[in-house]
Amino acid sequence: MPDYDVIVAGGSVSGLLAAREIAAGGISVAVLEEDSEIGTPEHCGGLVSISGIRNLGIVPDASAVENSKIAKARILSPSGGFEINAEKQKVMVLDRRAFDKQIAFQAQKMGAEIRVKCSMRSFVQDGSGYAVKTSDGDLSCKYFIDARGVASIIAKNREGVLQSAQYEVYAPWIERDTIEVAFDSQRYPGFFAWIIPTAQGSGKVGVAGKGINAAGALQSYMDSKGKHSVVRKVYAPIWVNGPAENFVSGRTIIVGDAAGQSKPTTAGGIYTCGMGGVFAGQAVVQAIRKNDDLMLDQYEKNWHDIFKSEFDKMLLARRLLERLDNKAIDELFLAIPQEKLEEASASGDFDFHSAAVAKILGAKSAARMAKALLGNEVRRLIDN
Repeated sequence: MPDYDVIVAGGSVSGLLAAREIAAGGISVAVLEEDSEIGTPEHCGGLVSISGIRNLGIVPDASAVENSKIAKARILSPSGGFEINAEKQKVMVLDRRAFDKQIAFQAQKMGAEIRVKCSMRSFVQDGSGYAVKTSDGDLSCKYFIDARGVASIIAKNREGVLQSAQYEVYAPWIERDTIEVAFDSQRYPGFFAWIIPTAQGSGKVGVAGKGINAAGALQSYMDSKGKHSVVRKVYAPIWVNGPAENFVSGRTIIVGDAAGQSKPTTAGGIYTCGMGGVFAGQAVVQAIRKNDDLMLDQYEKNWHDIFKSEFDKMLLARRLLERLDNKAIDELFLAIPQEKLEEASASGDFDFHSAAVAKILGAKSAARMAKALLGNEVRRLIDN
């Protein structure tokens, strides 16, 4: 007999939610987390919509909510920018260390076993199941879920990887109600710098970009803002190339960042990766109950039904961003009418933001935007 019906490698949101759903179905499951604490290290900015969290089937404890007062987003180009009213988006900033532990507690109450400081060294097919070697000894299972994060997917493909740095910062220039995003194709090629406030004067400040020294770029960004103190530093690769081709292979299932389920535009993934875990867990339960591994395919179908169209649009936006120089970014920002910003603010959806982008890039500004894009392509040709 196997030690468990299911082993989940990785104790982040997607893995823990998969384990919760599996345990709720009365199936034995263990979560193996290589770090010494669930929720640590905290790579994520923690920004998520209230509606997305509800869909994950969890209401964050007060201790897990760092900031629920986000009112606006300041979007900056190299020479200008604009602000968007974010109150209708209903977003909050989570303390991932506390939030992940809350999900772990949910999973454990349902019957899941959580093991920390337990790293998976290898897993190999053993008959109809798997032999799993860990730092705590050998285990066996019928189904294996890989929720080990970005490290798992970049072992197969590094093309969609950007380097990032995020610091916990105390600084007078951090406003509690304002998220800031700064685009600069020279300093943060293919991505941006960000400020996610946790309180007045404190927040998570980060940068990511292709081929950059993330620590140096972040230090320059903070220095340009003014006086600050750094109380925590985290460096981590992020994945922006969209979902993996297949989420299921035999009885091996990948979820979350390991499946490329983080957003291509922002690399955020609490909701999108979390739903991957929920759907995967539910599919495993059905496969075991009905003794039919074809039920596992429902996981991929359910995830794509909700997110594929949005991810396709985000990938197009990413391809565009990767090509733009700073002059084109400035010109595109100048082409956006104020009324379109107000319209997008009123009707936008934090989890599905392509509709809001489409409104901003409306017909009235199309000619100016086309001119900016054409100029960008001409400059690329000359430079090459």
